Amino acid sequence: MFSLLRRGPGPGPGRLAPQPAPQRTSDGTAVLLDVREAPEWSAGHAPGALHLPLHPLAAGAPLPAAAQGRPAVTICRSRQAAKPLAGRGVQATDATGGMTARARAGLPVIGPGGSNGVIA
Repeated sequence: MFSLLRRGPGPGPGRLAPQPAPQRTSDGTAVLLDVREAPEWSAGHAPGALHLPLHPLAAGAPLPAAAQGRPAVTICRSRQAAKPLAGRGVQATDATGGMTARARAGLPVIGPGGSNGVIA
């Protein structure tokens, strides 16, 4: 068996390509945590993602209830978010390429009211 995670040099969060990320989150293995600002989130986000902007997260804001005690896959500014999460003891994985890579991979992006979203 092989790992879907790529580790960079030294300690820190793992990295995950856009295609395997939905599998890790849809099967309940992890939650997808989108750390973009509210206007970006509103324009388009991954179905089932949880939202916590980077600045409150980095300042120590609590995780959404559904993310507490669970591994997290962070998307968008994800390297910046995964490090403080790992510092809190959260098993954090960085989804490489963010929402742009997700959309390029043909994965769904939803907007207001469940419509097709855009990457802002």
